[in-house]
Amino acid sequence: MLVNKHHPLNPLDYQPPDLVTPNVPAGPGELVLLRREAAAAVERMFAAAGSNGVSITVQSSYRSYATQVSLYGSYVAQKGQESADTSSARPGYSEHQTGLALDIGDANVGADCEFTICVEETAAGRWVAAHAADYGFVVRYPPGLQAVTGYLYEPWHLRYVGTAAALDMRARGIPTYEQYLGLQGAPGYK
Repeated sequence: MLVNKHHPLNPLDYQPPDLVTPNVPAGPGELVLLRREAAAAVERMFAAAGSNGVSITVQSSYRSYATQVSLYGSYVAQKGQESADTSSARPGYSEHQTGLALDIGDANVGADCEFTICVEETAAGRWVAAHAADYGFVVRYPPGLQAVTGYLYEPWHLRYVGTAAALDMRARGIPTYEQYLGLQGAPGYK
C-alpha cells in the first residue's frame, strides 16, 4: 500500500480493520496502534534493540482521518500550507492513517530531540537506520529525496513494508518506496 501526495487512501477516511496495541514503550500519553502484522514486527524490533542496550519508544503511530484533519490544520495555522506540506500529510494522504507507520524516539534522550533531525544521532536512530529492514521497516523519508517523497528528511518516521521488501530495498540500495515500486516521485499534491 503506497500512500503519498499522488496516492491517497481510498476512501480518504480509511480505517484499518486489524489495529492492535503492541507491547512496546510509548511516549507520554501516546496510545500505540498498528496493524496486526506491523505490531508483531515492531515488538520483535524493539526487543532486539533492547537486547543491544537501545531503548526505542513510539512517539506516534496510527492516526485517524479526524486526528489528521486536526494535526494538519494546526501546522497550516502555524506556518502556512506550503510549509506544512513539507512535514505533514493532508488528511487522507497520511501513512499514519494506514496503521503501518510510526514515529520513534529514544527513551534516553530528552524531549528536545523528538521529531527533529537529531534523532539520527541517537542510539535509537542509529539502530533503526542499521536494522529496521531486518524487521520489515524502512526510514520512509530519507535525506535529500524530498523531490521523490514530498517530505523533508525524517529519521524518526518508519514505515512497515514487510521484511522481503525492506531487505530487498536495502540490498539493492533503493532509498525510497516510490523508487522501489518503480513509480514517479510525488513532491507535491496533484
